[in-house]
Amino acid sequence: MRWVLIVLAVAGIAVSALALREHYRTDASPCSINERWDCGVVNHSPYAMLFGIPVAVIGIAGYLLLGVLAARRAYAWMLPFAIGAFAFAIHLADVESMILGAWCIYCVISLGIISVLTLLVVGAVIAGSMRQKTA
Repeated sequence: MRWVLIVLAVAGIAVSALALREHYRTDASPCSINERWDCGVVNHSPYAMLFGIPVAVIGIAGYLLLGVLAARRAYAWMLPFAIGAFAFAIHLADVESMILGAWCIYCVISLGIISVLTLLVVGAVIAGSMRQKTA
């Protein structure tokens, strides 16, 4: 379980780094597929910043924290951070869908990663709790 979570965290860091590159890109975005799929529109919007920090930087830091906690098998500590990150990713997807009308492929991939990671952490915490009760 630990290594799967670490791999997911590393993948999340990579995808967040790609989104950060889009945030600072000044030329045409290579992932601008059409008017509904455009990383440039999403990553240059006011919603791509939180308290003056690019959301992608927050993603990198969050995935790094989750990876470190996974390496230490601190699944119970991971749980609130993973759930918070999942809720934030859902909020950002809502912004993409309802406000911007455009999706960023990197953001959608990150949403998939944090969804799987959160489910696995919930499962690990439940399994650990069940083992403690039977021991």
